[in-house]
Amino acid sequence: MTGSIPSFAPGDEGSSRRRQIMEIAARLFARKGYRGASMRDIGEQAGVLGGSLYHHIKSKDALFIELHNAALDVAELRIAQAIEGARDPWEKLERACATLLEIQLAPDSLTMPMMNDFREVPEDVRQQLIARRDAFEDQFKSLVAELPLPSGINRSIYRNLLLSLLNAVGDWYRAGDLTPGEIASQIVMIFRHD
Repeated sequence: MTGSIPSFAPGDEGSSRRRQIMEIAARLFARKGYRGASMRDIGEQAGVLGGSLYHHIKSKDALFIELHNAALDVAELRIAQAIEGARDPWEKLERACATLLEIQLAPDSLTMPMMNDFREVPEDVRQQLIARRDAFEDQFKSLVAELPLPSGINRSIYRNLLLSLLNAVGDWYRAGDLTPGEIASQIVMIFRHD
């Protein structure tokens, strides 16, 4: 995954057909949102008839949760790999921010569209998505905990402001200006306290 469609291993519930369906579903959810993408749309684009689709996919809710979680799993892994070997807490934070921005700003990114669709899903699905998102954000919680911040700074507020800013970059970013790494460097410079 380059920040876009999660890679589903061939052994993942047995078939390349299922993998194809998952990739089509991910693109439809990113383009149309949770409410706008229907199982019928997914089946039609995959060339699978109604009942056959449910052989591969339990439900729209389960599908959306699986795709969301897979995208965060890959993002989490990429961030862990990016910060590996860095000792300085500010360098770790900058690497994590740069990697998250690379994922989010990739032209075919599905991470942000799926993360932004929380208001559209049923409440029980929303709670599962939030729980997984919070677990993903624990990576940043650990990074912020290592920072040498002044004692008066609330680390929870600091982390939430940082993540809010990172998540909003896609709203104003234009390819060709700054790279995700350069934006991350500027953000960390602004957030840095020594």
